[in-house]
Amino acid sequence: MSTEPKPKRTRARTRNNQTTTGFHISDALWAVFHPLLPEHQNTHRFGGGRPRVPDRQCADGIFYVLRTGCQWKALDQTNLCAGSTAHDRFQEWVAAGVFLKLWQTGVERFDDLQGIDWDWLSMDGAMTKAPLAGEKKRPQPDGSRQKRRQTQPVDRRAWRAHRAGGGRGQSPRHETGARDHRKYRD
Repeated sequence: MSTEPKPKRTRARTRNNQTTTGFHISDALWAVFHPLLPEHQNTHRFGGGRPRVPDRQCADGIFYVLRTGCQWKALDQTNLCAGSTAHDRFQEWVAAGVFLKLWQTGVERFDDLQGIDWDWLSMDGAMTKAPLAGEKKRPQPDGSRQKRRQTQPVDRRAWRAHRAGGGRGQSPRHETGARDHRKYRD
């Protein structure tokens, strides 16, 4: 191994990735989001463990994934937060109802700012059969009540009309009279 010292870098440090720095959540959103987060309880049996990644850093990663649709592991390349940490925190916050509370808070604030005409809104849904579907008007077959892919009785084999030979194990060349070219030569 050489004992020569490595030369210092002469190239300037690259700027922050403009793609990911635009996804940091604003201070105004964080002021609304932070009180909704559950209090963290250390579950390590001795009270130690690795230091917890800050919630704001995880929130940046979570909102990045939600806005771009990228995979969780792609966060590892963005320097926002580790993908596995962000996914674990996302699952924890979903279970605690954080995003539902955030949505409710957002609707309430929008109602205060713009006003939502609740009288105009209505729910739509259908729990009945479509009116134009009607009943089937075709005659029902008189054949067997056996459905597709049901097991045949033990004493009968499935009949396959689509195969030459009727599905009885004969190859089609024997029925058509074709000769085996190895035995008979013209």
